[in-house]
Parts: sequence; structure tokens; C-alpha cells
Amino acid sequence: MSELDRTNIVNVKAAIVSDTVLDPASPVAIRVSPHSYFTALLLGTFFSALLFYLEMDLAGFILFGLSWLLVPFFALNDRIVFDGKSLVRTGGIPRFWSWFNASRRRLKLTDIEQVETQSIRTIKRGGNVHYRYRTIARGKGLSIAIASGGDDFRRMIKAVLPRLADNVLDIRSIELRDHLAEPKETLMRAEFSRIPSAEVLEGTLKTSALHKLQNNHGRNLALGDDEKADELQSLANELRVSGYLLQSLEAFRRALFMRPADARLLFEFARCLHSFGGLKRDAKIERKAIAALRLSERYAADDSDLLTRLGECYFQIGEWQRAGNVFQKLVDGLGENFRAARGLAEMALREGKIAHVIHHFSTASRVAETPALRRWTQGETEYFSRLNADGEYMEMEIGRVNLLGTFENSKKTALRIASIAFPAIVVGLLLDDELIANIGWAVTAISLLIWTGMIVSVRMLSHRLPYEMIESDD
Repeated sequence: MSELDRTNIVNVKAAIVSDTVLDPASPVAIRVSPHSYFTALLLGTFFSALLFYLEMDLAGFILFGLSWLLVPFFALNDRIVFDGKSLVRTGGIPRFWSWFNASRRRLKLTDIEQVETQSIRTIKRGGNVHYRYRTIARGKGLSIAIASGGDDFRRMIKAVLPRLADNVLDIRSIELRDHLAEPKETLMRAEFSRIPSAEVLEGTLKTSALHKLQNNHGRNLALGDDEKADELQSLANELRVSGYLLQSLEAFRRALFMRPADARLLFEFARCLHSFGGLKRDAKIERKAIAALRLSERYAADDSDLLTRLGECYFQIGEWQRAGNVFQKLVDGLGENFRAARGLAEMALREGKIAHVIHHFSTASRVAETPALRRWTQGETEYFSRLNADGEYMEMEIGRVNLLGTFENSKKTALRIASIAFPAIVVGLLLDDELIANIGWAVTAISLLIWTGMIVSVRMLSHRLPYEMIESDD
């Protein structure tokens, strides 16, 4: 790498850092995901059209006007604001709902118990993918969701997540905290590092870097190789989070050539390789990713942080036995660990061993370093203890979970029926066939009403039943 390229990379990284540093005096704001508002707009528009069809013009005009004036207004003014201490939901609808049911709309950083990030692939193009991230912060019964979609999301993530303890964050949230960058800046760094484009790399990465590691174990690092490996590792992670998987794999391959026995580098490479295997739906690539994870586990030694991430990654991709072995190895060799105890609790829950779940959550509560984590783990311990001790409460919770699954499936079925019946409305109107149109309107309207009812029911059933309800019945 030339000195000019190295200088350019330093300048780009400095620009990225300067853009993501939060001035405590200036709040950071992001719009709430408009999904619910789009749903309200869709329903309002459909039922206003139904009223026009039924020749109830005044009611149709009123509903159409309210839908297209109020819903966009509320959507544009519904924001999440971070003032350096708390996340606050603003806007007319959240304010009204908070007043109506005496709920909270402010979540302090010190009250956050969990942060989980979901990633959804929205567009696939060659070896690249466009990720949509949804980060949810939970605490004291309040959840605030932040959806990706631009610079506001990056600023919010860089402002909030670094202020939280690692044990509050799940593995994807940690990756966003450490590696989320502006995609154009990341591609510029890749160009400076002479990483080819995805089109050039397509078809050239049929074998993973794992095949070449055996030949490099005895290789001595040349002067400057360690610094280059660090730069490539950082670049590879930014490319991976931004969705440029082929270029990320190439950067990882070059870094692994310099440091083939680096456990953390192998772990991050395996995460990228597994994502690429999922993108291509190639089981062979996914097996290579698991092999890289096991190699990382071999070199991890006593790195507790890396071992916990390995266990969580195994759990996430369905390698249950390996996950349990890593968590148990961590506890046996390095003592009590919050993330390991939580992982063992999740493993026990999957196996239906409630007593083990209670034990591991009790351990996690004992070693938790923040009041929020202690409150959450104590709540989980009490909940599963009640399930274990009270058969009636367990039956009610099992019924709630089963009903929740039924409503989820019913919601999808109702929406599918509505989408099938809607063309009948168009056909009936075009052919001037009143019978077909009436059937289309009736089936679509009923399906959408059921769909709306299922959405409300799912949200209500997603909360655990309060144990006090059983006590009051007694």
C-alpha cells in the first residue's frame, strides 16, 4: 500500500469519526418507522373507497380527508429523540396514548435492560445485499424501536450504543456499534485498499481463505503487516455491516493471510461467510463458516468476550450443542459470566428444563454489573419460578403463547385472502358486473377487518400474563 493511499485512508477514517461524535448539547432525532402509519393510511383509503361505492359520499370524503391529512401529519411528527440521557418518543399519537393509559414514553439509558437488533435482507445484487436494521431498546416495560434508513440511524446508533454496557447489547447491536459506517465512505476505503468491486470478485471466491490457512501458520509477519491486517479487518467489518459481502470476504482473506491464527479475525470472517452462504443459499459455504467458527474457538484460549460471542453465534445459527459446550466451558474455566449464564438459561429454556433456567438466570442476576440488568434477570427468575411452582399459571401462559401463534398465522391468512379478493373488485368495476364487485368488496373488507383485529390481538398477547391475576382469582 502506498503512502498516499495510507494517508487517504486515515483522512477518510477521521472524517467518519468526526461525523459520528455526538455533541451532548445537541439532541439526535430519528423518525419512527412509518409502517403502522402506512397501514392506517391503507385501511382509511380502502374503507373510504368502500363508502363511495356504497354511495355514502359525505362519510367517504370525511374518512378520505382524515386519512390523507392527519395520518401523514402524525407520521412526519412522530420521532425518537435522544438528549444524551434518555430516548423520548415525541409526536401527537404517542403523547395521546401515554396520557390515555398512563404509560411512559421516555426511556433512560440507565433503565435499558436489553438492546436487540434484527437484520432483514431487502435487495440482493450479486454478492451485495441491502440490509434493513431494526434496533429495539427495552426497559421497565417500555420498548423503543429504531429503524435504519439513512444518516439519522447511524447518528442515533453512534450516540446511544457506545454509552451502554456490552452485556446489554446482543451480538448484532455490538457489530453495529463498532462497525456501522457511511456506505460511500466504506467503498472509498475499499477502493484505496485496492479491493476489487463485487462484479470483479463474483465467481472468484469459490474457495474460502480457510483452505490456505494451513500453509500460513509458520509465516512471520513482515514489518507493517500487523498494521495492514488491522486496517483490513476494520474495513472488512464495515463492508460486511454495509452489505458488501464479497468485498468483505476479500478483505478478510487478505487479513487472514497476514494473521491466520487470529481468533477474533477468524470469528468475524466466519460471520461474514455464513451471511454470504445464506445469501447464496449454499449449504457448503455455511459449513465452511461453521468450520471457521470452530477454528476461532480453538485459538480463543481464555478470551471470555470472544468465547461468549462464539456461543451466541452458535446459538443464533442453530448449532445448539456447540453453543452449550462453549458456554459451559466458559463457566467451568473462567468462572461466572453474565452472558454465559444467560446463554445457558436460553439453552435450558429451549430444552424445557425450567429448573435449570431459574438457576442460570439467578447466576446472571448475581453477577450483573448494572441495576437494569439485575432488574431484568430478577424478573426472569421470578417469572420462571412462578411457572415452575404454579401449574395453573403455566397452563395459562402456554395457552397465551399458543393463541399468539394462532393469531400470527391467522393474520397472514387474512391478509393473503384480502390480496386475492381485491382483484375481483377491479374486475367487477371494469366489466360493470355488480355481483363480482360486491363479492370482492365484501371479502376484502371482512379480511382487512379481521387482519386489523389480529394485529391488535397479537400486540396484546405479546405481553406476559401478570401473576397477580391468578392470585386475585384465588
